[in-house]
Amino acid sequence: MTPSSHEKPADSREPADSREPADSREPADSREPADVRKKPADLVITGCTLLVHDDRERIGFQEDAAVVVRDGVVDAVTSAAAVDGLPAVERIDARGQVALPGLINCHTHAPMVALRGLAEDLPTEEWFNDVVWPVESNLTGRDVELGARLACAEMIRAGVTTFADHYFAMDAVAVVVAECGMRALLGQAYFSSRGPRGREAALEFALSHRGTAGGRITTALAPHAPYTVTDADLAATAELAREHGLPVHLHAAENRNQTDASLARLGVTPIEVLERTGILDTDVLIAHGTGIVETDLPLLARAGGRTAVATAPRGYLKFAWPTTTPVRALRDIGVPVGLATDGAASNNSLDVWESMALTALIQKATEGDPRWLTARQALHHATVQSADAVGLRDTVGRIAPGWRADLVLVDLTGPHTQPVHDLAATLVHSARSADVRTTIVDGRVLMRDRELLTLDVPAVVRELGERLPALTDRGHGRRVQEYDT
Repeated sequence: MTPSSHEKPADSREPADSREPADSREPADSREPADVRKKPADLVITGCTLLVHDDRERIGFQEDAAVVVRDGVVDAVTSAAAVDGLPAVERIDARGQVALPGLINCHTHAPMVALRGLAEDLPTEEWFNDVVWPVESNLTGRDVELGARLACAEMIRAGVTTFADHYFAMDAVAVVVAECGMRALLGQAYFSSRGPRGREAALEFALSHRGTAGGRITTALAPHAPYTVTDADLAATAELAREHGLPVHLHAAENRNQTDASLARLGVTPIEVLERTGILDTDVLIAHGTGIVETDLPLLARAGGRTAVATAPRGYLKFAWPTTTPVRALRDIGVPVGLATDGAASNNSLDVWESMALTALIQKATEGDPRWLTARQALHHATVQSADAVGLRDTVGRIAPGWRADLVLVDLTGPHTQPVHDLAATLVHSARSADVRTTIVDGRVLMRDRELLTLDVPAVVRELGERLPALTDRGHGRRVQEYDT
C-alpha cells in the first residue's frame, strides 16, 4: 500500500500540469501536540496510512500514522510508535488501511431512497410530472423517516459522514440524524405554489434545529429552484438568510434546457435570477449547475467566495443532459465544487465514492485533457472543497488537530486495489465504497468492520416494504408541482 517514492502531492488550486515539491512525510497538519499524553484518549487509531493536507492544501500521505481522539475532536496526528501504551477507551488497529476524512454528500434528497428504481429511462419532465411528484404527494412523515434511515445506513456503509439534505418533513430527517450519529446540513424544501406558509415553515425548521444533535445538525433555507419559486420569494429568502445568518441551498441552472428556457421567458439566466434577487449575497449552495454559462461566471466570481456548487454526475448521464458541472471554470474563479449524489430516485445510489471517480473521468472527457481532473484534485474536491461547500470548512474535511473526528478507514488489501503504484489513483479509480471498513463521526464509531452499529436495516426495510403500495399509488392524479421550466 506504500506510495511509490516518486509520488507527488498536487495542489488543487494550481494547474493540473504544474510541478509540485516532493511529498512531505511530516505535513504541517500532522505535528504532534506536546500534551498528547495529557489524559486517556477516547479513541486511538494506529498503523494506518493517513491522507493529510499541508498548509497549501496539497494532498499527501503519512505512513504508519496514529490518530488520537478526545471529546469528538482530533487531538493529535502522530506516529504509531508515539501512542504505544497510551491509555484509551477504544483502540483500532488499522494496519493495511488508509484513513481518509469522511466523505460528504453535498446535495441529496435522502428519503427518496424509497423511490429508488421507480422512475427509470425517462426524460426529466416525465420523470417529475408523471412519477416522482405524484408519488411525493402521498408522503407521510413516517415514510420520510424510514427513507432517511435507509439512506443514512447506505451512506455510513459507503464512508459518508456528512450530507446536505433538501426535502420535505425534515423534522423526521433530523430525528434520524440525531439517532444514527451522522452530521447533516438540513433544509426544508418549499415551492411558491404552496403559498407563504412553505417559506415560513422552512424558516421555523432552520431556526429550531440548527446546532442540535450535539452540534452535528446545521440548517439552511431551501427554496426549490428559480423555476418553482418566484423572484419575490427568492428575495424574501435572501433577506431572511441575511437576518438570521442562515445559508441557502437550492437547485439552479440544473441543466442547459433550464438556462435556455429562462433566457427565452425572462431574458436572464437562472444564475442572473439569483443575483438580482440577492441570493448570491448569501452563503449559497447551488445544486448541479450544469446549465451555468460563461456569462454567469463573473456574477459567481463577484459573490466573493460565498457561493459553492454541488455536482452529482451520475444523474446527468442518466438523464442524457448535454453538459456537466463546469468544475474547471468554477475552480478558476474560486468557487468550490463539492461532490454529491442527488436523490436515489434519479441516481439509484448514494455512493459519493462513485461520484468522485465519475467526476474525475467526466471532467477529463469534457475538457479533452487527461491531465485534468487528477486523482489528487478529485480527493481535494471530496474532502476540503466538499466541507467548504456545506459550510463546514473549519470543522470537517481534514484529519488534523482541532478538526472534528469524522473519518473512515479503507481496506486496500483486495485484489482490485493491488498493487499500489500511486495511492491517490488507487483510492479514486480502483477502490470502491465497499472497501470502507470503519466509519467514525465525532469520534463515535458508526460502523466497525462493515457492521452498522446505529441503525437496524432489516427492520426499516420490512416496514418500508409494507408501506410501498400506498406510497407509490398514482391513481389520485395529484402532483406536488408541475415541472415546466
